[in-house]
Amino acid sequence: MHMSSRLFFVLCLSLSIPISAFAQLTIKGTVTDERGEGLPNANIIVVGTTTGTNTDGQGNFALYLSEPEAETTIEARYVGYKSARQTIRQNSGLSEVSFQLAVDVLQFDEIVVTGLSVAASKKQLGNAISTLTVRQLESTGATSLDKALTGKLAGALIQQNSGNPGGGVTIRLRGTGTVLGDADPLYVVDGVIVNNDSPELIRLGGGSQNRLIDLNPNDVERIEIVKGAAAAALYESRANNGVVQIFTKRGTQGKPRINYTYGLSTSKIRKTLPVNRATVDNRGNKNPDGSDVQRFDHQDFIFRRAAGMEHYASISGGSGNTRYFASGSYLADQGVIENTLFRRISARTRIDQNLSNWLALSVGGNFVFSKSNDIPNGGLNSNYGAMTGFIFGPNTYNLTPDPETGTYPDDGILANPLEVIDQYDFTQEITRYIGNVQLNATPLSGLSIDYTLGIDTYDQTAIAFIPTGTSAPGLANGFSRRAVFDFLQLNNDINLRYQRDIFPNVQSTTRIGGTLQYEKGENFSAEGRNLSPVAEVVSSGANVVAGETRSKRVIYGGFVQQTFGIANRLFVTAAARIDASSVYDADNRWQFYPKASASYLISDTDFWKNGALQNIFPDFKLRASIGTSGGQTAIGPYDRLTNYNASSYDGNPGLVPSTQLGGTIKPERQREIEIGTDFSLLSNRLGIELTYYDQRIDDLLLFRTLSPSTGHSRALQNVGTMDNTGLELLVRAIPLARPNLRWESTFTYSTNKNKVDGIEGGRLIIPNSFSQVSAINGEPLGVFFSTAFERDAQGNIANDENNLPIQAADRKIIGDPNPDFTASWINQIALGQNWSFRMQWDAIIGGDLFNFTRRLAALSAFGVLTDYERELNGELPSGYNSRVFRIFEQWIEDGSFVKLRELSASYRWQPQFLGLSSIQLSLIGRNLLSIDDYSGYDPETNIAGQRTAVRGFDFVEVPIPRSIAFRISLNY
Repeated sequence: MHMSSRLFFVLCLSLSIPISAFAQLTIKGTVTDERGEGLPNANIIVVGTTTGTNTDGQGNFALYLSEPEAETTIEARYVGYKSARQTIRQNSGLSEVSFQLAVDVLQFDEIVVTGLSVAASKKQLGNAISTLTVRQLESTGATSLDKALTGKLAGALIQQNSGNPGGGVTIRLRGTGTVLGDADPLYVVDGVIVNNDSPELIRLGGGSQNRLIDLNPNDVERIEIVKGAAAAALYESRANNGVVQIFTKRGTQGKPRINYTYGLSTSKIRKTLPVNRATVDNRGNKNPDGSDVQRFDHQDFIFRRAAGMEHYASISGGSGNTRYFASGSYLADQGVIENTLFRRISARTRIDQNLSNWLALSVGGNFVFSKSNDIPNGGLNSNYGAMTGFIFGPNTYNLTPDPETGTYPDDGILANPLEVIDQYDFTQEITRYIGNVQLNATPLSGLSIDYTLGIDTYDQTAIAFIPTGTSAPGLANGFSRRAVFDFLQLNNDINLRYQRDIFPNVQSTTRIGGTLQYEKGENFSAEGRNLSPVAEVVSSGANVVAGETRSKRVIYGGFVQQTFGIANRLFVTAAARIDASSVYDADNRWQFYPKASASYLISDTDFWKNGALQNIFPDFKLRASIGTSGGQTAIGPYDRLTNYNASSYDGNPGLVPSTQLGGTIKPERQREIEIGTDFSLLSNRLGIELTYYDQRIDDLLLFRTLSPSTGHSRALQNVGTMDNTGLELLVRAIPLARPNLRWESTFTYSTNKNKVDGIEGGRLIIPNSFSQVSAINGEPLGVFFSTAFERDAQGNIANDENNLPIQAADRKIIGDPNPDFTASWINQIALGQNWSFRMQWDAIIGGDLFNFTRRLAALSAFGVLTDYERELNGELPSGYNSRVFRIFEQWIEDGSFVKLRELSASYRWQPQFLGLSSIQLSLIGRNLLSIDDYSGYDPETNIAGQRTAVRGFDFVEVPIPRSIAFRISLNY
């Protein structure tokens, strides 16, 4: 199906005819915190119905009921505060109410969605779920959602791999649960399962985009993160790595509310690498006339101060039974590499319609178009990048072109970096639509039925062009590539929930759900070399190669879950899920995943309330869960089959067996035990969430070597195991809560210990790592295994007679990129009614980095950085860098850092002109400071992009810049 026809189909679904009715009862009011300050976007619901609204920016709301009962109970909810209810005993006219919500540092009253549409109170859950609200996201200054999440979640390792404006971000929840598959969590937006792949259609280095960048953070209302298998058992078999649920903004009843936000930003790298300034060339010689050799800092030609801008506008409102929300945005973000630019245009709509007092319809859609102008930087798979040209050097020539001929100097080992920036044309374009239709029915008291039809489809087109006559190695006669990736995903989900009191103090909640999903991907690429003069298209090449892949997969399954609540303090849950997928072989098509959990609010018992413990611990909850989930990201659509490759012989078509033999394949199966406690101290001013988990992955998919007599070299089999154990700590505190001063502080701490086993021969070399990264039995995934120093009995490096280090005879583990622990500390201060300040520190402690960039620059043939300058100046013995070039242990560095991730100040006031309800001015800094001992640009980097097993690999990747943004937000 072509993109245009798919868009036409889904846009037709997005049409809705508003149905309005005369409002017989109008409920107006405000929701404030303990200081009396309005809480924006607080949820107001009519208890027992689907009717509800949200507060505006000042905490005001209006609710219109066309068919009210004699008594109407409404509830106000806001994340971080205890919910409150009020009952209105009239069914016509105007009723005014107000809510003042008390602080709830443990967020027990928060309603979270533990399945695709299954809502539950957080106090009922036996497993940890993390939540973020719009207030926590709007002050981040991040232009993509994944960057905004950094440092805000316990148990999540979130790292930006590249400083490119569209650079990818890696998210790992409770470690890694696969070797060969994708370790990213499952993403769900408004019930739609969305794709977050990172198709590398052209060779750019480690900055390949992941598709979460298509989502605008300004459209997000809240985010929920499910990390454990016990919770993930309610999802289908792609939930092994956790689930990130994203809920976007919706309309509320009342007059139209308009928001316009304008942002302006600037960014620049925090530091450059110290270059070789020796006055001799790399052979130690002066110029022929005896003068000093001139050296250049080629980074001056590569990096710049970048600028960015964003326009965002939204309108929302509603009357009667209809609510609406619409937004549009334009983002233009320059990169710190010259001539790089990322642009994104998006539009989102949402219409919520109450068809009756028991049936509601919601229709939404999000259209995105983005385009990036990219500069290749070499990396693992190419040698014609700007950064690659710099580091391979030498830096003894001027990069600028001849002023008369325009010819760029070709005196470097690889491509001239300035020529790459000025002459190469690498672009990517993405057109995407995400939409859904949701039906919610409450036909009987206690019974709710939810149905979601979701679609996610996009086309990604990438073009790479290198003109003839450049210094590109092996491509002097030109190169052209065009690649297209088309993706379509549909999900149908239905969930039933029935709740009733079966005894006076026993409440039963039964949930039943099912899913049917379809996914299709098509990839076509063609590239040509030795182009015709002035031609740019692939077909002009004398040597043209084309490739194409197509894939489909279907997933279907269902679950049942039963929860008993006893005296509203003990909650016991058991659930079971069955799933099937077209990627499994016939004998393993169906998979069964059970779970069980319990939570006990011990602080609600009489002995606790009537004793001294109540004064110490106002709230105290114990929880535990055990569950299983499945992972299929390591299984290709046709890996269960023996594949054949097209071939030709003597001009006749034919087939030859592929290297891989098909066979029995089933999902990687994860079992996780989680225990934890949540408790508060100091009159609910201090809340602590502590979680321990033990995760076991069986049936780990690994390649096994086959006998040549089979006609194949390997087979994918479920033969390995993996373990993750960890501790998560979340501390929320409100040290000050005065009428004109409020201070909130949040601290997170996480550890994870990983071990892999079952690898044939004990070690597996990970692809795309220059053979330096391995999976080794009994060790964490992705350790660096390579050459090392010979050491004496005391551990000192042994030297030869020339005072040069000696290489050990055997290779060994020389580093581990997995951190010992991660932490963050976030402080927010509200001063008076207008000022607010925010500061976030992130820390990753203990992970090693492989500084491949420095290794290359130290070799005499390249000699760009100060390592080789020290040898030229006699600080190091002659031949030192050539010797340690082969000893990879030399280039392992501590990747620990403490980073000032965010620092912001905002001023908000309510003017009395031009119809404005509020104006907010914000100044936001990101990545302002990094405290580390790393010799490279930034310890937060990875040339392998979002790859699972290759982490902590630094090879001329664009560093993450320091950025400062100014935002003005107008609300009408």
